[in-house]
Amino acid sequence: MREFVLAGCQIASEPMDVRGNVEKGVEWIPKALEVGAEFIVFPETVTTGFNPGCSKEALWDKVDIAGGAITEPIQKAAAKHGVYVIWPSYERGEVRGDIYNTAFLIGRNGEIIGRYRKTHPWPGENINGIGWVIPGSETPVFDTDMGKIGIIICYDGDFPDLSTTIALKGAEVICRPSALLRTYDHWWATNFARAYDNHVYIAAVNAVGSDAIKTYYFGHSMILQPNGWKIAQGRCAEEIVYAKLTPEGLKNVYGGMTSPQIFDHMTDRNLEVYDVMKEGQSPFEPSKRIPVRKPKG
Repeated sequence: MREFVLAGCQIASEPMDVRGNVEKGVEWIPKALEVGAEFIVFPETVTTGFNPGCSKEALWDKVDIAGGAITEPIQKAAAKHGVYVIWPSYERGEVRGDIYNTAFLIGRNGEIIGRYRKTHPWPGENINGIGWVIPGSETPVFDTDMGKIGIIICYDGDFPDLSTTIALKGAEVICRPSALLRTYDHWWATNFARAYDNHVYIAAVNAVGSDAIKTYYFGHSMILQPNGWKIAQGRCAEEIVYAKLTPEGLKNVYGGMTSPQIFDHMTDRNLEVYDVMKEGQSPFEPSKRIPVRKPKG
């Protein structure tokens, strides 16, 4: 990768106001340019807010497909300013009521380079639990002129093997747009672990404000180096969180010290001790389990 500035636009969505939220995204892109950003990331489901407070059919009617009302103005803004944008939104499937939680990667000329559909919707969101989102099934890594970019979305960050899969595919930066519902400690710990475990940059951009059911989000977007050092963090407010990413992110054990880094987790894994993946369950019982149907085969 080469050196570049990445910015997170930590903004509050107006619940279920797709047009207004898209227009707000367009307005915030120039704010990120003021700090020199070439790559801009917005929070999870920024076009509607996270919990839509309606049926999946009503949500399907409200949103659109890629290239439609949920992305077109952002694509034009990205082309106007010559920047990359990760723009998350609920996305229509082919059948009314089929909904994906998607993050679109938009290129400098406004084209949609690709998309990532959330592979681990939390049980209250998952259509196979009690929710409305169809899980995605792909983990793409995107080549850009700055470096190789992977994407995970919010709850995805709780699953170490997902980020490792993306890192093994060559990602140098993993972006995590989120509308996180847990504590700051969970937020920081999972971001730190995914960066440090896999020696990648993590750009985690969390929502602020409330959604349609009055759930409030705490922001504190952050950017971490491949050695785990947090190089940027926001507050619980609308603002830009940014940092300069460089190829030197793993040269030292941590920030502000001269001790050289002399190990590489990805190389040092002892693959002989890893069993194949299998279904499991925590030995500790949560207050309530939301049953999630698992695909056969």
